[in-house]
Amino acid sequence: MASSPLSVQPSSHARSNSLPSRQHPITSQIDENVQRLRASQSASTSSSIGHQLNYLQDLYDSVDMFLQLPLAQQALAQEQQRKWVEQLLDDSLMFLDVCGTAKDALLQTKECTQEFQSILRRRRGIEGLANEVRKYLTSRKAVRKTICKALKNLKHMENKLSSFSFNKDGESGAVINTLKQVEAVTASVLESLLSFISGPETESKWSRWSLVSKLMHQKKVMCEEEEQKTNEIANAEATLRSFIKSGKTKHVENVQNELQNSEVCIQDLDEGLESLFKRLIKARVTVLNILNC
Repeated sequence: MASSPLSVQPSSHARSNSLPSRQHPITSQIDENVQRLRASQSASTSSSIGHQLNYLQDLYDSVDMFLQLPLAQQALAQEQQRKWVEQLLDDSLMFLDVCGTAKDALLQTKECTQEFQSILRRRRGIEGLANEVRKYLTSRKAVRKTICKALKNLKHMENKLSSFSFNKDGESGAVINTLKQVEAVTASVLESLLSFISGPETESKWSRWSLVSKLMHQKKVMCEEEEQKTNEIANAEATLRSFIKSGKTKHVENVQNELQNSEVCIQDLDEGLESLFKRLIKARVTVLNILNC
């Protein structure tokens, strides 16, 4: 395999397979991207989730360059690291599955949204809309059930990742530690995305808490309520619930606006997911090629 132009050229008196004493620029770039992603996860709005997906794409662009470095390829090809690399490949499949789940959830919600918009344009008044609202809400319930399962799988993967032991010393340890950080922040972003698509937790869950728990988490709940205002998907669902309860024709325009906002939000998230999906596949193929060389 030809050496990448980004690879470190050792001096004549240095070992050919050794890392320089200072961090490689690509590794520094990955660290910066990881820190930027962690800093961007303080809020769960459509805008912040969109930024996180963009930042994650940038991170995987850096990972792609990192995996071209001889030092990274040598580390991953070592037999003693085989078990960890296999875990890395398993995790990459999990990420692809989660992206697929998220895309399916967005598509299902988008289709229901468009169908309901079409019905609103064809009908006058709200007669007969109750059944259509129930269909929409039933679809959203199914989406949440699927997302819940994906979130559990992600959490299980994170637990395995945190408990997986490897030698952090030396060149191989540095390479693997870098990739572990990438995995951790990827899982975190995907969790935020799935939670956003699912929407805020229902009021019935809060009602089961004790008074002390409610007081302790009052500030957290208030923050979540603020974030809900900028969750277009959740807003559309909440508006439909209110609409069907009020039974007032004058609210139709508000419903249409919220559904339109939800559709635009879904489209933006889907585009970001598609770009991320391609980068995840590329990283996986690169690792497989390293093992097969």
